[in-house]
Amino acid sequence: MKDKIALQLSHVTKIYTQWQRSGKIKDVIKNLFAPEKRELVALDDLSLTIHQGEFVAYAGANGAGKSTTIKILSGILQPSQGQVFVLGMNPAKQRIELMKRIGVLFGQRTELWWDHPVISSYEWKKAVWNISDEIYEKTLKEVVELLDLSDILHTFSRELSLGQRMRADLGMMLLHRPELIFLDEPTLGLDVLGKRQMIAFLKRIHQENKTTIVVTSHDMDDLEEMAERMILLSKGKIAFDGDFYKLREVQGACSRIQITVSGKAPVMEDMNCISSEKNVYEYEFDTQKMNMAQVLALLSKQPDIRDIEIKKAPIEEVIANLYLSWKRESINNQ
Repeated sequence: MKDKIALQLSHVTKIYTQWQRSGKIKDVIKNLFAPEKRELVALDDLSLTIHQGEFVAYAGANGAGKSTTIKILSGILQPSQGQVFVLGMNPAKQRIELMKRIGVLFGQRTELWWDHPVISSYEWKKAVWNISDEIYEKTLKEVVELLDLSDILHTFSRELSLGQRMRADLGMMLLHRPELIFLDEPTLGLDVLGKRQMIAFLKRIHQENKTTIVVTSHDMDDLEEMAERMILLSKGKIAFDGDFYKLREVQGACSRIQITVSGKAPVMEDMNCISSEKNVYEYEFDTQKMNMAQVLALLSKQPDIRDIEIKKAPIEEVIANLYLSWKRESINNQ
């Protein structure tokens, strides 16, 4: 499956024009005759290929170009320059045909009829999209079971909680069994249980149906759990493309060890103590300079150790440090 291309962007640039207004009366007349505007580059010569069957996390700071990319891929927006192909089609010219094969879900929006039960929206989609009885019944049964929708199918959409609405929207998006789905902030605002249900379902349809999934989110822990590949944007360009192990290596091969003692603070040479609270101490060390055998040898010399936990640096922190380094590099290059 992965030898087939699901989507491809070649040298794509997207420029938005913003009209400038000062809000001052003296500038009103001036703007009538010589309106001031500026150009905002959302995507800058972006080239990207994703193969069928991949589960890709697409992330970046606010304004990096994530949502713009999703909108271009789904045919909502057109690029200013460059070529785009999704499942071999041009989204701008073949959007109706393409939408029959893809699914798109924006976390802040809903396709559900507000003053009707959820099932009414599902039946409306079946009729309008001309989904066969066999596919509809089979898919409906699957999404109801896996997304736990049985209790809300006959509830008005306006009465749903955010988590319930997100699950109902995801179920509706999947009714036509898309080959490729785009998810823009699907876990935004969900509680812990809602996130767990959403993540578990996405992982399942990816594994069982080999569905190609591209997901954006600001929650990096969610992305690390779901996706196999991470693409990070910075100012409309790809700053990183690889797996999460490689992503951690970009910031150095740092690991952490948390030690609980019953007595004095342990003496851990060549390690940086990053936190201490009561009898719990956390240290950071570079695995390229200190291997696990050396760490264990050092621990064996420490008295009064009650508990030890070795863990990786949080992915949120790794990416935050990358953002800061990119920001400093951008300022220095100006």
